[in-house]
Amino acid sequence: MKKNIYTITIEETVSDVFYLEANSLEEAIEKAIAKYNNGVFVLEPGNLIETNLLVGNDNESSDWFEL
Repeated sequence: MKKNIYTITIEETVSDVFYLEANSLEEAIEKAIAKYNNGVFVLEPGNLIETNLLVGNDNESSDWFEL
């Protein structure tokens, strides 16, 4: 019997805390986005909040489930 090929998708949610100075909430958001996009705010290793897994192929699929 031929074995099926399954796609495994893993999703991890990580978090970390960063600090910056700004004159307003809007400025803080803009600075945070810029620092994230420029690789200054990096979630490495970060705190793992949750890990979810999805398994499936062309014929069947599981729901997302937490590991």
